[in-house]
Amino acid sequence: MINLYPAIDMKDGKAVRLFKGRFDEVTIYDDNPVNRAKSFADMGFKYLHMVDLDGALAGKSINVEVVKNVRKAIDIPIQLGGGIRTIETIENWLISGVSRVILGTIAAKNPDFVKEAAIKFPNQIAVGIDAINEFVAVEGWAETTDIPATELAKRFEGAGVAAIIATDIARDGTKTGINVEFTQKMANAVSIPIIASGGLKSVDDIHAIRASIGTPIEGAILGKALYDGLINATEALEAAK
Repeated sequence: MINLYPAIDMKDGKAVRLFKGRFDEVTIYDDNPVNRAKSFADMGFKYLHMVDLDGALAGKSINVEVVKNVRKAIDIPIQLGGGIRTIETIENWLISGVSRVILGTIAAKNPDFVKEAAIKFPNQIAVGIDAINEFVAVEGWAETTDIPATELAKRFEGAGVAAIIATDIARDGTKTGINVEFTQKMANAVSIPIIASGGLKSVDDIHAIRASIGTPIEGAILGKALYDGLINATEALEAAK
């Protein structure tokens, strides 16, 4: 079974989607992300993936009230990323009811911090590894490093990280299909559960993830295709079983 995570990316308090991670190519889908979160819960999804895009650029949480309002409105677990770079911030989010915190830029720049957080907050720390041509990108995808994505993933082996969200930035928001080859390479590299992200366009992608040979891929993020109606929630959840 694959776990499906519908995504709400937040910018200026609104639910948006970017094209290939470009902040100058933004589509606003909902002025009130709470409404979108409720609709995903009503569709039957069991998890929610949220990203504070403003926070990712600022290096600190920005859309705090939005997340808290979503938390109050729905009962399903929320995983949250974007600008979370201190133990205090992690703790505050977990106290606020976020189930899992995603560390991205800080994971690439200070892997020891992730390990410290994973020990302090067992099963509540995920790592976001965002890649361009399989090399890690940071700072809201504005900066590409010389670190191969698989090598960064290996640094967290045995650290107690709950999951890795592996995003192919070149496909994110494009509806051109999940990069199954890249995601499978990540899954094969570590024992940490891998969640596929970037470009999922149809139920066929879910079938392709399930059929991929190697270490099973734990889940997938659903973004623009779900917003645009290219994916039927009922069919997607059935395909994921």
